[in-house]
Amino acid sequence: MADQVLGFIGLGQMGSRMAARLLDAGHSVVVYDRAAAVVAELVAKGATAASSSREVADRADLVFASLPTPAILRDVALGPDGVLAGQRARCFVDLSTTGPRIATEVAAGFAEAGRTTFDCPVSGGKTGAAAGTLALMVSGPSAEYEALLPILRVFGKPFFCGEKAGQAQVMKLCNNLLAATALAISSEAIVMGVKAGLDPALMCEVINASSGRNSATQDKFPRAVIPRTFDFGFTTALSLKDVRLCVDEAEAMGVPMVVGSAVRQMLAVTSATFGPDSDFTSLAKTVEQWAGVEIGKS
Repeated sequence: MADQVLGFIGLGQMGSRMAARLLDAGHSVVVYDRAAAVVAELVAKGATAASSSREVADRADLVFASLPTPAILRDVALGPDGVLAGQRARCFVDLSTTGPRIATEVAAGFAEAGRTTFDCPVSGGKTGAAAGTLALMVSGPSAEYEALLPILRVFGKPFFCGEKAGQAQVMKLCNNLLAATALAISSEAIVMGVKAGLDPALMCEVINASSGRNSATQDKFPRAVIPRTFDFGFTTALSLKDVRLCVDEAEAMGVPMVVGSAVRQMLAVTSATFGPDSDFTSLAKTVEQWAGVEIGKS
């Protein structure tokens, strides 16, 4: 696979950094995004620009995509000007968090044309994307997976979740539900402590040395909530989308989502209050407003 031309569609906070890592690793990369400025930055690093998803697939052997919603992913993969319409690409790897239903739909469309797909959602944020330390959850045909591994390792550590399309998406939705839930419940606990006069930094220190430690108290609160920057790098809209997908899929499978449904509502309120483009750590501000206190302020 070393001599292949790679394609990359979707150059947002994650995609731009992942495409840059491919270039740094010496791969030939064709890129496409509607944002001309980020395309230009990657072209300056050695990438080749394409004018559409279809053109990427006309010029590359293997195409990656990092996109925000299932609807956009469907259009990019299966639309009339999408990857499947391209003549050269034989493999499509979806790095987005789009849910198992769209993964199954895309896989079926490509299989009918004799082509291969992998759903490969990632975790680790923009920091992990830049550093090559992402966790990659992968599902797809195991025979082709071994050949894909050297490229995936440019991004981080791959975990093979199974051959069935959508299995990696389920894994990612479960992970993101846990991350959002940790943020929500930690917000409630730390706001309670602050209202009682406790120092939030001390609270995180104690929690992280105790049984309540979690990703929010270990990372999100010290980095983005207590300093009042709210810039962890993941929007409320994307977190809400992921949790909504998770709850919807669980309900379709007959799995109860009592806590997950509450977290979905907390994110919906945060989105309505602070805007969909707010950082999802703004969820803490929702709890602050209700309680009448502010974390990080005396």
